[in-house]
Amino acid sequence: MTATGDGQLRLFTEPAPLIPMDEVALALAWHDGDPVATIATLIEDCAFLRAELAAAEALLSKGYGRGWLPRMERD
Repeated sequence: MTATGDGQLRLFTEPAPLIPMDEVALALAWHDGDPVATIATLIEDCAFLRAELAAAEALLSKGYGRGWLPRMERD
């Protein structure tokens, strides 16, 4: 729900996108509009972040994060 200017609450008609389109446009612009280069960079970034997450998973104890543990997959 969202509040309108007149103070009424309204339901969203569609869910908000996970990635705002302006961020997609920025990623494409960074690669001069080349979608293949953009996707390749995102895959490389994902691999790097997975490696970092694996290291955090191995090094963090459950008590350090108050019960939180890193996970490789999202829900």
